[in-house]
Amino acid sequence: MTHHLTIITGASRGMGLAMAEQLIDAGHDLLCIARRHNDELGQRATRAGRRCEQWALDLTQPQAAATRLEVWLASVDPASLASVSLINNAGMLPRIAPVGAIPAVELANALRVDLEAPVLLTSAFLRATQRWQVRRKVLNISSGLGRRAMASQAAYCAAKAGMDNFTRSVALEEAALPNGAKVCSLAPGVIDTDMQVQMRSADAKEFPDIGTFVGLKEKGALTSPQEAAQRVLAFLARADFGMDPVADVRG
Repeated sequence: MTHHLTIITGASRGMGLAMAEQLIDAGHDLLCIARRHNDELGQRATRAGRRCEQWALDLTQPQAAATRLEVWLASVDPASLASVSLINNAGMLPRIAPVGAIPAVELANALRVDLEAPVLLTSAFLRATQRWQVRRKVLNISSGLGRRAMASQAAYCAAKAGMDNFTRSVALEEAALPNGAKVCSLAPGVIDTDMQVQMRSADAKEFPDIGTFVGLKEKGALTSPQEAAQRVLAFLARADFGMDPVADVRG
């Protein structure tokens, strides 16, 4: 009997948690990588008869996570799988301020989580599964801020723009292979998560666009994590996934 295996980062809360819950309900086995375990998610998997392994890892140290993932994948029997997917969902906002006002350690940590971790995890995933004769997909969760600039968001904009172009390059590489993975960087729209709270709580003197984010909340224009997860997973399941390596999905 074959089943689907999905690896997802940032699965302990927000849209990542919502995706993990919906994937379990859809019959997927999961490997979740986040800063903390989510006991309710594990219980949900047990009730559904699905495997849900959770690693409590800090993605500001992404090399250790990538090495562990590659070793773990070597223990998986690909003959038992219908598909294997990696969803790079974890994200971090540094302090919302001009880049010159942010300590180097905060910038470095954000860039490691938002860009270095997806690059290293994707590399490990592709290397470990390159001979597997199953459908392989990599979904990188991007942002509209990777495609337009915003003051006091320099590190986040840079990381997401880097993720988009990284995805384009990997898509070209995989397209040249006999069983290359399908790869896409997807901007899922504006979602009501802790990041939005962080945006709205910023110092207006340092964040000229704060009014935009306050307005989105007041107008009810934010998508719930559950609705966003449903749209993203529907996109991941599409037959033409990866046809355009950089895409958007909206309500």
